[in-house]
Amino acid sequence: MSVLKSKRFLPGIHVTHYKNTKDTTTMEFPLPETITIPMIQHMGAVCEPLVRKGDIVSIGQKIGESTEYFSVPIHASCSGVVTAIIDYHTVSGSSCKAIIIACDSTQTISHTCKKPTIYSKDDFISAMKESGLVGLGGAGFPTFMKLAYRDIDSVTKLVINAAECEPYITADYRECLENTKNIVSGIRSVKKYLNIEEVFIGIEDNKPEAIKILDAAFDETDKVRIVRLKTIYPQGAEKSIIYATTGVVVTAGKLPADCGVIVLNVSTVGFIGSYLSNGIPLVRKRITVDGDFVRSPQNLRVPIGTSVSEILEH
Repeated sequence: MSVLKSKRFLPGIHVTHYKNTKDTTTMEFPLPETITIPMIQHMGAVCEPLVRKGDIVSIGQKIGESTEYFSVPIHASCSGVVTAIIDYHTVSGSSCKAIIIACDSTQTISHTCKKPTIYSKDDFISAMKESGLVGLGGAGFPTFMKLAYRDIDSVTKLVINAAECEPYITADYRECLENTKNIVSGIRSVKKYLNIEEVFIGIEDNKPEAIKILDAAFDETDKVRIVRLKTIYPQGAEKSIIYATTGVVVTAGKLPADCGVIVLNVSTVGFIGSYLSNGIPLVRKRITVDGDFVRSPQNLRVPIGTSVSEILEH
């Protein structure tokens, strides 16, 4: 493979990177005594609890779901006992139910976690919905909806966002280094089931090791191009990275798919590869914990529903 250097970029600013954890291997966060999982983990409709107080749950078990289309199910991130279902106020100010689970020592994976059987595009999209996958770059948009867009058959380009232009954060960088196999598998699956011709992986030029590793991971038949991006904020913004990697301009009022492109975060495609191999839904997230308040900056893989205060204390 070869690495292309982008000559296109939209205006931005140069910020201090503070990538203090770029060489810090991701660690598993110690299992908390309890987790609290709000029934809204994504952009879209609130889910309703599928369990009751006293129920025993397993990792990956579906515990929340909505009948609305603009939603994905929510799964237990630990095994244990449901101790309460409470009214919960989210950071955005909205309200929903939240399920509190007392974690047990066995951490049993649910029998429902099976490698999905996929023969078609519809099977693939259905599996993505059942996995609970949302964009792991931060927006939280249900991924299956992006893959099922009305004009998806006219999409010929897939852009993988590995820019990670924000200060401090190195979670996507560690994804590139630590989960390369699943990134490759996820990209190949999206490309196969959506009949996409070209793939562009955009990585800022302050991440040479990620560029090197991903460049070596694909062969010529994959038609994957690694694009070395100018290090500038906000290079990872959707329209910016589309233009920088492909030259396509997404005009006002248009979505990327209207212009023949879809964008997925690198951790999102890494999860796709993982889910297709083991059937375990979205129950954990790699995060960077850093800043002036943090004595020991780290990359952590944390069960969804873990208290931020517990993470900071750790």
